[in-house]
Amino acid sequence: MDAFPAFFPLAGRAVVIAGSGEGAEAKARLLAGSPATLRRLVGKDGLDPAAYAGAILAFVASEDEAWAQAAAAAARAAHVPVNVVDRPALCDFTTPSIIDRGEVVAAIGTGGASPMLATLLRNDIEVRVPEGAGRVAALFRLMQDEVRRKLPDAHRRRAFLRAALTGPAAMAAQRGDMDAAQRLLREALGADGPAVGLVQFIDGVGPADLLTLRSARALSAADVLVCDPEVDAEVLALARRDAERLGPQSPEDLRGLTAQGLRVVRLVTGTGWRTEQAVLDAGGLATETLPIAR
Repeated sequence: MDAFPAFFPLAGRAVVIAGSGEGAEAKARLLAGSPATLRRLVGKDGLDPAAYAGAILAFVASEDEAWAQAAAAAARAAHVPVNVVDRPALCDFTTPSIIDRGEVVAAIGTGGASPMLATLLRNDIEVRVPEGAGRVAALFRLMQDEVRRKLPDAHRRRAFLRAALTGPAAMAAQRGDMDAAQRLLREALGADGPAVGLVQFIDGVGPADLLTLRSARALSAADVLVCDPEVDAEVLALARRDAERLGPQSPEDLRGLTAQGLRVVRLVTGTGWRTEQAVLDAGGLATETLPIAR
């Protein structure tokens, strides 16, 4: 990872756009629907560090190289991260290609190396992000404290939310019926019971691009990874970063994990997993094999 992506909250914050021309107007359009207060600076005002004070971000756009450098220096003097349009060497951060769904924001960046590539990738991803995704996020933000109180155990809460994201409440939120969405989510909370644990066997040999979509989704949803030593690093990279990672476990240990309602992904690289799965199945434990070509 050559650059670290981060999201800056904009509500109640100020963003400075210094300069004029199409570059400055493009940044203004980008931020027009945000809750940030925009400060527009031109001429000498853009060279005064005091004009940037308290801002969370600054964008500089100018055909005048000397002015752009001086404006960027003024922003930094006020301890404000700055982006200078079309001048990556002067930037503290680059502007990604953005998919804006309100409370759901996705960004594709190339570190300024190829904005056109970022745009093409954004177009591919954008069609997969529903227009109502932001309303779904808003629903879970509104209900977050209520869900946490009802389900204090993190694993059980995660299982509930995983199911709820594709359930009736989320569908109602996507349609824009937030009253129905909250009612349906409360009903689901009231009916929630302990999750049923599951062990999913996935080929960990790699390469990662040969994994099925179902396998990739299982990795992203796993609570615990139980890994053979030779598992490919790129396969591991597809898993949730906060998932617990363990070495090979006995069937009894796996049973203990699933008894807690945990979703366990068993990443295997040999053939012994078949015996392991047979023991688990014989003991009545739920298992699933996600295509393993061995």
